[in-house]
Amino acid sequence: MRIPFPVILAVGSLVAAAPAGAQTYDPRYPVCLHVFSGGIGGGGDWYECNFTSLPQCNATASGRAAICIINPYYAANEPPRRRYRRAY
Repeated sequence: MRIPFPVILAVGSLVAAAPAGAQTYDPRYPVCLHVFSGGIGGGGDWYECNFTSLPQCNATASGRAAICIINPYYAANEPPRRRYRRAY
């Protein structure tokens, strides 16, 4: 089965035109603050991943429209990188 070139070009254009999202979680910290910002002007919501514990995050979230979540991309259990030696 042969796929015509215009069909491939159209599909490629649609895929390239899709919005790309930036990484929202910082893998160096285990806890993230999800801040909700709405209102008339919009603003959206965002993540602040710079907390080392839930109590620290909860203190920052107090009085704000925000919740603390566990970072799903935290790299705590990542094995250390192995170093290779060259044999001469």
